[in-house]
Amino acid sequence: MARVIRQATLADRKHWAAMRFELWPDASAVEHAADLTKWLKRARFRAWIALDGAQPVGFAEAYVREFANGCEGQPVAFLEGIWVQKAYRRQGIGKKLVKSVEQWTRRQGLKELGSDAYLGDKLSHRSHRGWGFHEMERVVYFRKPLGASKPSR
Repeated sequence: MARVIRQATLADRKHWAAMRFELWPDASAVEHAADLTKWLKRARFRAWIALDGAQPVGFAEAYVREFANGCEGQPVAFLEGIWVQKAYRRQGIGKKLVKSVEQWTRRQGLKELGSDAYLGDKLSHRSHRGWGFHEMERVVYFRKPLGASKPSR
């Protein structure tokens, strides 16, 4: 079967949400499906689905952010997420998805595409380099819970 990349629509929501769950398991597929309904209404958001015949095998999502670490332009398109089913990896599908994001980014009049990956996600780092991204910086995030404040007297 021919592998096709096309823009995602609300009709893709069920399969797309299941794929998002594989990438971001902190939310359920049901929660992802609800999020997609909201995201698809935003003019600054686009997503693409990779198909093997009629079977969805991957996706990419991009959003135009006001800024992105390591990027020079403002605003900047940002690859928010990309995922390809394990059996379909290393076949150029991820690269085709990124090319679709790049084309959309250029049509927005933007000249850069940002992205990120978790510090320990070596596969994502290799994939990004293979897609032509350059590492700009590494960051460790910190959090300090403050708890409930007591009223002052």
